[in-house]
Amino acid sequence: MSIVYTGGTFDLFHSGHVNLLKRCKDIAGSNGKVIVSLNQNEFIKKYKGKPAVCSDTERMAVLMSCRYVDGVVFNVGGTDSKVAIELVNPDYIVVGSDWANKDYYSQMNFTQEWLDERNIGLIYIPYSKDISSSQIKNRIK
Repeated sequence: MSIVYTGGTFDLFHSGHVNLLKRCKDIAGSNGKVIVSLNQNEFIKKYKGKPAVCSDTERMAVLMSCRYVDGVVFNVGGTDSKVAIELVNPDYIVVGSDWANKDYYSQMNFTQEWLDERNIGLIYIPYSKDISSSQIKNRIK
């Protein structure tokens, strides 16, 4: 049984989120688990300069209703994602390929050595380019 960890804000839940979570479930396998680390509004406001549209509770409820999600934890470490990762103890961390050309390791505050010590694989999956929460907000405006 594999445990897959992914994280993010998941504001204005959309098909790109569903694609990510479905791929996570595919990687975890039928007996595996997908655990989402959800950024909290306090952290989002500091990181992005504005809060999410939906509250922490609303975003958690939407994630928990998704058939590809087995559990949700809050990213209690803020900029230090290691806290939530160690809580979940995953086999894999899955992230969108939009992070492949960015410094994902610094963003999450871990190193490849830290992952290797815990036998955690890092998997990049194709990013859904045609949809984002920012695009939805712009459509509404």
